[in-house]
Amino acid sequence: MTTTNLNIRIDDELKVQATKVLASYGLSPTQAIKLFFHQVVSTNQVPVSFDYQARTPNAKTLQAIDELENGGGTLYDDLDSLLAELDNVKR
Repeated sequence: MTTTNLNIRIDDELKVQATKVLASYGLSPTQAIKLFFHQVVSTNQVPVSFDYQARTPNAKTLQAIDELENGGGTLYDDLDSLLAELDNVKR
């Protein structure tokens, strides 16, 4: 299979913003364009919607992160220790 280059012109800010979103998926702009083209070819349609929702930590998660960053919380050496502690809490 031979390859070819595709050059496009887009607004600088659009590129910056899109690159951030793509990075949250673990994709580079090049990878995203390849995926887009494959989707167009395989469905014979232009995809117009993505179901991605940014994962924003809720208040409880933010509180737990803050607690750990400030030296709180309990660290366990292994999963068995954690499970034993959870067993004790249940009783």
